[in-house]
Amino acid sequence: MIRKTSSFSKMGMLITLGIVYGDIGTSPLYVMNAIINDAGSLKDAVPEYIIGSISLIFWTLMLITTIKYVLVAMRADNNREGGIFALYALVKSSKKWLLIPALIGGSALLADGTLTPAVTVTSAMEGIKGQKFGNLNFSNDQFVILAIVSVILLTIFVIQKFGTEKIGRSFGPIMLIWFTFIGLIGLENMFSNLSVLKALSPFYAIKVLTSPINHVGIFILGSVFLATTGAEALYSDMGQVGKHNIYATWPFVCLMLMLNYLGQGAWVMTHFTDSKFIGLNTVNPFYEMIPSELKIFAILIATLAAIIASQALITGSYTLVQEAIGLKILPRLKVKFPGKSKSQLYIGTVNWILCLITLGIVWGFRTSEHMEAAYGLAITITMLMTTILLHQFLIMKKHRHLATLFVVFFVSLESLFLISSLVKFIHGGYITVIITSMILLIMIIWFFGNKRRDAYMNESENVSLLDFIPQLECLSLDESIPMYATNLVYMHNITPDYSMKRSIIYSILDQEPKRAKVYWFISVNQTDVPYECNYTVDMMHTRNVVNVQLNLGFKKSQHVNIYIRQIINSLMNDGAIDRQDPRYSMLPNRHVGSFKFIIQNQQFQDLGAQEYMRSLDRFLIGGRLLLQRLTISPSLWYGLEFSDVVEEKVPLFLGSHEDPYLVLNKIKNSK
Repeated sequence: MIRKTSSFSKMGMLITLGIVYGDIGTSPLYVMNAIINDAGSLKDAVPEYIIGSISLIFWTLMLITTIKYVLVAMRADNNREGGIFALYALVKSSKKWLLIPALIGGSALLADGTLTPAVTVTSAMEGIKGQKFGNLNFSNDQFVILAIVSVILLTIFVIQKFGTEKIGRSFGPIMLIWFTFIGLIGLENMFSNLSVLKALSPFYAIKVLTSPINHVGIFILGSVFLATTGAEALYSDMGQVGKHNIYATWPFVCLMLMLNYLGQGAWVMTHFTDSKFIGLNTVNPFYEMIPSELKIFAILIATLAAIIASQALITGSYTLVQEAIGLKILPRLKVKFPGKSKSQLYIGTVNWILCLITLGIVWGFRTSEHMEAAYGLAITITMLMTTILLHQFLIMKKHRHLATLFVVFFVSLESLFLISSLVKFIHGGYITVIITSMILLIMIIWFFGNKRRDAYMNESENVSLLDFIPQLECLSLDESIPMYATNLVYMHNITPDYSMKRSIIYSILDQEPKRAKVYWFISVNQTDVPYECNYTVDMMHTRNVVNVQLNLGFKKSQHVNIYIRQIINSLMNDGAIDRQDPRYSMLPNRHVGSFKFIIQNQQFQDLGAQEYMRSLDRFLIGGRLLLQRLTISPSLWYGLEFSDVVEEKVPLFLGSHEDPYLVLNKIKNSK
């Protein structure tokens, strides 16, 4: 997410290595370690067990990463953008219930963004335990590892607001060195026991699942799945690098990964009876198979790769949240663009929440082995939800038989992985479930709170703008009333039949009449096309009442101040509205007058209305309004912080609500 480069080229391929493959590329740091832990210890990881485990890794990469994501998912692009929310935007018109898998998958993917940095950086730094580099000795004290990991992670999160475009340019070359290194090291070790190549046959993958040497049975898939956790990133980052760059680089990445896994497997098969490893609680084959003279280089390059993986997940979380905001799935948050590229964004709230949770996971679980229990579950959920959405996409493309085959096969396969990951629930998986559930709850409250609020906004709460145009025109010309603003702008959606909230007209006419030369009603509509930017204007047979429908893609900036002056100048040039030459101005050719923006904040204070609401509706609407108060104000969201903005507090339901239990006892006419 450092630089947008969708064109196929050698440079594009290099950038793709740095952006897309950080997560899946650092999996060799901990996958084999997790598999050995499932066996019990290194001496229990007998050749038959290791060959079967590596076979499971190979076929998992082939089926999920290669077939599902590279060959199928990347065809489901939304104007070249990928990811679960872009996919949902593509298929949501066909079935309303598809929102559910989109919400669950998006929540789980955001939860994964807190786990990946913790696991990858800790796994990389654990390589220095007990090592001696010249006069520098590292003890086996885990506290030292945690302190170093915390400093690295905190640094990563701190630098986000300054932009990472310059250092991001080095990500590609670093990852190229990383993949080449792990591939060559794996190839060298593979020759120590070439029987490990049997793992390429699916026979051994199936056999190990029911073999008595596999003490955890089918639940070994929970550890195997860690090898493909970065597969979702291939699809999510498609808009940043282009699908053809991913097509070109994945074969190289996959080959290097498998060479390393095969090399680790050969090393374990050669050393599982080695006396020097007996009694050790953990043995990481990745570092053990590296020659001592290359250890310091391996640790450094592994740490850099882990940092790149963390960076990719963090910036990926920003993009995911921005897409969710555009689809009205999450509340508005302030988005900044610290780099020169629009694709490089920063959301401070998300950044520091991720930072706190990630550091909490590091110090709570303390070792990468314990973190692995929580890792994998979130991304399994996301992949399962993506499968459901891809099924609908294939149906839309009229591949009904393929869609059925696809959903049956991958739902079955990923359900096995999900069940295998759930067994880790009490060992740390509960953290994933808690984080995912909290994010999901926020999404549900915001999205369905909006829906239920709109449902209660019945006809008595809405009026037609057309009915009040004569009064607005008359008010605009009434010189007995002081001019409130040259251009009075209301940020509020107006429906195609000109229906709008009563509170808008009440604000203009009934409180204290607001006289303006031109009344603007701006509706900002989020569209399913990521970077769409167009508008329509309806003058409603007037010269001073303007209905603007501004259509912006879910990845487009909603700073209306960028667009509104362009729109008004265009209308003046077309003669649709009169020029507004200011009497006083430092700009000699200025033809646009002043602007005043009115933004209404709804308050849920009408206790009478709440009493007759269903409990669930009260919870959703009240929760939605609470989130609105806790997040960015509309004026900041629309980029109006330096404009003349008036925020009016209005009740959610304008007007009184009768109590059916109020009874008249008597009318007295006393003298």
